[in-house]
Amino acid sequence: NSSTRVLFVSAMRSSVIRFQSPLLRRFLSSSSTSLKRTALYDLHVEKGGKMVPFCGWEMPVQYTDGVLNSHLHTRELAGLFDVSHMGQLRIHGKDRVKFLEQLVVGDIEKLDVGMGTLSVFTNEQGGVIDDTIINKHKDHLYVVINAGCADKDIAHLNERLQKFQSENPSSNVKIEILTDRSLIALQGPKAAEVLSKSGLEGLNTLPFMHGKPVKIKGVDCLITRCGYTGEDGFEISVPSDQVENIARELLGHNEVKLVGLGARDSLRLEAGLCLYGHELNDSISPVEAGLLWTIGKRRREQGGFLGSEVILRQIKEGVSRKRVGLIVSGTVARDHTPILDPHDTSKNIGEVTSGTYSPSLKKAIAIGYVPTNKSKLGSSVLVSVRDKTNEAIVTKMPFVPSSMFFSVPFSILD
Repeated sequence: NSSTRVLFVSAMRSSVIRFQSPLLRRFLSSSSTSLKRTALYDLHVEKGGKMVPFCGWEMPVQYTDGVLNSHLHTRELAGLFDVSHMGQLRIHGKDRVKFLEQLVVGDIEKLDVGMGTLSVFTNEQGGVIDDTIINKHKDHLYVVINAGCADKDIAHLNERLQKFQSENPSSNVKIEILTDRSLIALQGPKAAEVLSKSGLEGLNTLPFMHGKPVKIKGVDCLITRCGYTGEDGFEISVPSDQVENIARELLGHNEVKLVGLGARDSLRLEAGLCLYGHELNDSISPVEAGLLWTIGKRRREQGGFLGSEVILRQIKEGVSRKRVGLIVSGTVARDHTPILDPHDTSKNIGEVTSGTYSPSLKKAIAIGYVPTNKSKLGSSVLVSVRDKTNEAIVTKMPFVPSSMFFSVPFSILD
């Protein structure tokens, strides 16, 4: 009804303002002259994108239809995201898997050609340096890293490569930074249909976390069935000099709209996905973050990655805190909101790492860390928002059921 719509719009307008503050604050560039632009900058401006500084880039936070409409459109049809600010790498050489497995927790060796996985780079203390998508191709590994972590990730990779080569003088590993490619993501239940209309065939046999080289309108692209929304979708690596043509081709379908960072954040929150700098950082381990599934069986048995002693001990003995989903009563609880003991409101037991108003559920949702003994589903805690305490219930994630496409039986732990 109209009153619900007013509340909905008001909440999402608030989320845009808040989004620009807590989410962008930690990545904000100090000078607008230092901001980089993606190859789609002019298209964003043409389509009414509100450009803001993000991770050193000038990126669209929303378009003229607003965050709410962009969010719901992606859930119902298909949203097109410019994620070209993220880093794209190729790791070459016969020892590429051996090298990378010293830095990430995933079982890269076991991946079939064309298959990918979410993994994390860890430090010697077991904390997360960054989360990453790794795809195995016949002659290289394709790695995507977060924009806000790109500089430190590349420095870390180069430092560890020097050490690896000094310890293995006959090794062959080369890191290639793909500066001439852009990255776009088409997400939503109509994403596959749209790509089929654009001449891409065989998507019904391409399951989640698998990728392959393809041609879209004659342009050589790399497509991976994955994303950051919980919907079926694809990330497409495109030569930067062709990405605007590909984007316009996809936008030529009525099902597709450009979507900015604001809706990308609310979509990933509904999907219960981590954002680096919020749910993940260099003092949070993958076990605490609920990412135990990223650590393959062989890696749990053999270790061999940075911080493995700490992480494998946590797997065996347990951890004192856990990442949880929360359904919040009343006002949205945003990052850094204190989580309080319901039996003693003077006792701070945790902290919200991300929060928003869910357009799909029409409720306030949040992610945060609480003591393990408070992490049981259905447990009640309190959140302190503007000196007011509201109840929050520990809830299973994702908040909104995911719709990833599996065309073949698939188990991340097999």
